[in-house]
Amino acid sequence: MVELVFLNHMIIYTAIAVGIANVCLLSGLVYFYLESYKQLKSKFTTGLLYFSTILLIENILAILALAIFSILGVEIHEIGGTGVYFVLLLVNIAQLIALAILFKITWD
Repeated sequence: MVELVFLNHMIIYTAIAVGIANVCLLSGLVYFYLESYKQLKSKFTTGLLYFSTILLIENILAILALAIFSILGVEIHEIGGTGVYFVLLLVNIAQLIALAILFKITWD
């Protein structure tokens, strides 16, 4: 049981770290799209700004939820919980890869 709790904590902390990386990339995208909007005022740029802002808010809320649940000890310490945390980590990693690609394309 102790090993499972440790594994869950490691997955949660890794998901939080990946979430923070997502927030950094999204903050850069929001800044870039806001500067572009000030110059272009196009609907496409507005859509990109809304999209990145909503994802930014979602990632901040997810990080806060994971951190608060971890601090308060509200966690699932069963094998099913580990699966849920691992899937959440994979989703965060997939989002990080996608955002890194978008950031690279946007920056060029």
